Amino acid sequence: MIIIKIKKYFLLCLLLISAIGGFAQNCNSDSIVLNILETECSTMPATHNNNIKILKNGAEKFEDMFAEIAKAKHHVHLDYFNFRNDSIGNALFDLLASKVAEGVEVRAIFDAFGNSSNNQPLKKKHLKAIRAKGIQIHKFKPARFPYIDKFFNRDHRKIVVIDGRIAYMGGINVADYYINGLPEVGDWHDIHIRIEGDAVNQLQDMFLKLWNKSTKQNVGGEQYFPPVDSVLSGDKTMIIVDRTPNETPKQMRCAYAVAIREAQKSIKIINPYFLPTHKVKKELKKAIKRGIDVEIMISAKSDIPFTPDGSIYVAHSMMKRGAEVFLFDDGFHHSKIMMVDSLFCTVGSANLDSRSLRYDYEVNSFIFDKEITDSLTQIFENDKERSTKLTPEVWKKRSCWRKFVGWLAQLLTPFL
Repeated sequence: MIIIKIKKYFLLCLLLISAIGGFAQNCNSDSIVLNILETECSTMPATHNNNIKILKNGAEKFEDMFAEIAKAKHHVHLDYFNFRNDSIGNALFDLLASKVAEGVEVRAIFDAFGNSSNNQPLKKKHLKAIRAKGIQIHKFKPARFPYIDKFFNRDHRKIVVIDGRIAYMGGINVADYYINGLPEVGDWHDIHIRIEGDAVNQLQDMFLKLWNKSTKQNVGGEQYFPPVDSVLSGDKTMIIVDRTPNETPKQMRCAYAVAIREAQKSIKIINPYFLPTHKVKKELKKAIKRGIDVEIMISAKSDIPFTPDGSIYVAHSMMKRGAEVFLFDDGFHHSKIMMVDSLFCTVGSANLDSRSLRYDYEVNSFIFDKEITDSLTQIFENDKERSTKLTPEVWKKRSCWRKFVGWLAQLLTPFL
């Protein structure tokens, strides 16, 4: 009997040691990734006092952001790929105009190509009316013949900074369809985050650098970087990854590659244009080979023709290697998120394609927090219920034409 009890206690001790070891390994893995991102990818320094709120759709984002803009006392800075000339855009500029009347500085910058690519762009008459209200608004890199180089390196970020104390970033532009969807694709799904803490200063710095470079102004000073309010800040650790062409050109793809390379258990990805660059694709293949559970969700529908076929083609190649692939059916999933080991995640503007990883101005946050990661993972799990799992049988049902288009599209990956 004594020997049996000793054996039981011995086994219990082994299990306890194993559990503690696994916990310690998990705890260490995210800090290792954080350190590698700072050193190997030369990212901005990590900040540890952030409060982060996930905004799960356009309605949540605009409601929260409009409420905070209404409280602004000193400045509102906005950087978007595009402002669509529709009801939500008009409501935003009306609100901003009312803040200007109160003495608040408002600066907005938007991408010239992003503006012209939507079907309700801001035209000269709209910009004239907006500026007449005291809002400083600037078009980033308007393309003028013969300077075709201006078509490259677009500003794809979505950043708002209010009084230097609250910031918003993610994948949501300013458009009605983020709330109402589009007839062609149905509901539009996307994710944004609200930040309070030291990371706000980093986003403010990014905005002002782009603004000053584009407008030839010299806006800056302590009034734009107030001390962090200890009541508003929290305990979330995050790294802001900035992709600025010619300055930090490799940061974004390096950050993705490192996060995938260091995964120990699982990787979950939602991305609308899944055409990863060679480095990222290589790390995904290695992760699958070493037994990491890799799950990829892409939309069955898209706002851009041609690209979805390429994404499905590439995802199918990952499926054949062992990844699980889900085609989201309930509208268009424009989210750009990745969760690793249930420990850390990324949210931002970068698509997993060459345009975002090699050419454009982008910004992502890498968040080292289990609670935030679990919340995004739950979105992923819920959306699997509204998806079709890509299997050999599902692939066989795709027409030869769609397969050919996908094959052709993935050949053009460096340009998409």
